[in-house]
Amino acid sequence: MEDKHTLDRLDREILRLIQHDASLSNQEISDRIGLSPSPCLRRLRHLHEAGYIKKEMAILDRRALNLNLVAIVGISMDRHTADRFAGFEKAIEAIPEIIECFVVTGQKADYLIKVVVPDMDRYEHILLRQINTIEGVKGVHTSFQLRDVFDHRPLPLHYLPHS
Repeated sequence: MEDKHTLDRLDREILRLIQHDASLSNQEISDRIGLSPSPCLRRLRHLHEAGYIKKEMAILDRRALNLNLVAIVGISMDRHTADRFAGFEKAIEAIPEIIECFVVTGQKADYLIKVVVPDMDRYEHILLRQINTIEGVKGVHTSFQLRDVFDHRPLPLHYLPHS
């Protein structure tokens, strides 16, 4: 594990395991990869410090929490300047119902955001009183998710270079 570009088989296996279940203890991981707990913990710490692991979090069931409406929103900006984009990004980050935001190309939109709310009334409030009031927002196009096909898939680690 000399640098950020070299991951050996054990590193890749640790990443695969915690991607599927971040609640695994160090002991469980070390048992599954055939490594004693101390070196396994050192590897885990290194993977965190090197930036391979951004954070660990639980994936909650949005429907069980009455968050039944998911909107995928394309937003176009009036000007394509660094200041305009920075202002938009700061404003959008302050809206907790927006759980993802991407700058995109190849579409009429400059941004795609994912909004999760209990119902259409709450979405309308966020759209009209928060998103549309951000300086520079020129256009908004909303699509609503009908159902989950899959989500929260693990990253395809088979592309990682082998050492």
